[in-house]
Amino acid sequence: MKKNELFQYIGNISQIGGSRHYVLSDGRGGNMRGIDVNSGSGLQYTILPDRGMDISLASYKGQNLVYLSCNGETHPAFFEPENFGWLNTFTGGLLTTCGLTYLGAPVKDGEEQLGLHGRYSTIPARQVADLSGWVGDEYHIKLRGIIEEGHIFGNKLRLEREISSVQGQNIIGIQDTVTNFGYKSSPYTILYHMNFGYPLLCEYSELIIDPEDTSPATPFAAEGINEFRRFIKPQANCQEQVYYHTMKADSKGETNVCLQNKKLGISLKIKFNTARLPYFTEWKMMGMGEYVLGLEPGNVHAKNRVALREDNILPYLKAGESVTNNIEVLLSDL
Repeated sequence: MKKNELFQYIGNISQIGGSRHYVLSDGRGGNMRGIDVNSGSGLQYTILPDRGMDISLASYKGQNLVYLSCNGETHPAFFEPENFGWLNTFTGGLLTTCGLTYLGAPVKDGEEQLGLHGRYSTIPARQVADLSGWVGDEYHIKLRGIIEEGHIFGNKLRLEREISSVQGQNIIGIQDTVTNFGYKSSPYTILYHMNFGYPLLCEYSELIIDPEDTSPATPFAAEGINEFRRFIKPQANCQEQVYYHTMKADSKGETNVCLQNKKLGISLKIKFNTARLPYFTEWKMMGMGEYVLGLEPGNVHAKNRVALREDNILPYLKAGESVTNNIEVLLSDL
């Protein structure tokens, strides 16, 4: 329908989609901001401004898409930066961003002790704005926020994030512009840690991916390298398997991966550009209660800063330099 026709049927845009802002009031998530987005055609998801504008819950036509850890949606005040303390506030969800100046396993880098996967996902956004509105006959849902990771005498990176959907379409657009607002070069590492779970992920699911090359991260992952596209029922005492994929891309650098569940009739596709995000990590964990598939575009693999520097592949942003990353998540019926 055109806009003027639609308003003959409804009294408020919220009847058919839009955004809803609130504050959580219970448990570990108490006093944390939330924004629910409803596309109006089956896709719903939750943005957490106090966790870097990351995305927790997500569903399509009533079916859950994501893995949520036992922590659930946890306030960043509980963050423990040392060693593996990051896991005590890891929500999982559709998107947990890792970075911005380090990620990967804990390590000591010079005099700096770096914990797991960085600080980004526990930094609250500022200047959060809902810019939703009509563009012709389309209602565009658009949320923005600014996240800064930095400290005096240290690295200073700013990420400006915009998350958008169009009413009537089942697409999430994520656009990040990262800027070094300091006066010296800074390490810049980012990993889009996207976490999928039951019922989208189960033994009936398949990963549709066509990499140029795949490398296992551990000997146990090497044992299952012929099965990284397929999944099994939850297993007791299971170990995680991590694979590093080099993706094929078209002439514009565009590539995609797709998680399909034919039994549910759902397809979820992730599109990104290899010019900005040339690495793709797959985290496959088939454990009981910890049953998750991580599909993770990034400007590095999930390795710590020391390992990246030793391999001579640690990215830097010069003072004043900016880069922009775009990712799309598309849902459809099979």
